[in-house]
Amino acid sequence: MELILWRHAEAEDGTPDLERALTPKGHKQAEKMAAWLKQRMPAHTHVLVSPAKRTQQTAAALGGHFTTLDVLAPGANPEDVLEAAGWPEETDSVLIVGHQPTLGAVAAIALANLDDAWSIKKGGIWWISTKTHDGEIESLLRAAITPDLI
Repeated sequence: MELILWRHAEAEDGTPDLERALTPKGHKQAEKMAAWLKQRMPAHTHVLVSPAKRTQQTAAALGGHFTTLDVLAPGANPEDVLEAAGWPEETDSVLIVGHQPTLGAVAAIALANLDDAWSIKKGGIWWISTKTHDGEIESLLRAAITPDLI
C-alpha cells in the first residue's frame, strides 16, 4: 500500500473553522506540492479529503477527482483515518488531505505504532509504503517533504 498524507497548505485565521480558505501563499504551496505529487503518484491513487475548505482547495490543486469524507474533518480520530484509507491491507494508493495533529498521529501509528503525534508542516507530505517481509507487514517512509524544499 502507498499511503500519502498531505497536510493542507497555509490557511487564513478565523471562524468558522471549516470555512477557512487558503492564503495566497497557501495556494502556491498547494500548487508546488501537487506538481511534485503528479510526477510521482501512482495513476489510480484514491484521493480522500476533509470537508474543510482549506483541504478542498489544497486537493483541487491536483486537478483530479477526489472524495470528501467527514471522518477526515479537523479533530478526526487517527484510527478512523487509517480505516478510511484501508490501512495497511489496501493494495492501491491512497492520498489523504487533512489536518494536524491528526495526520501526525496517523504517521506515528503507521510508521512506529506509537500513540503520539508527529509534526507535519503546512503543505507537507509524508509518503508511507508497506511491504510484506517473512509474512509480516512492514512500513517504510518513502518521502517527507515540505513546499519550501521544492
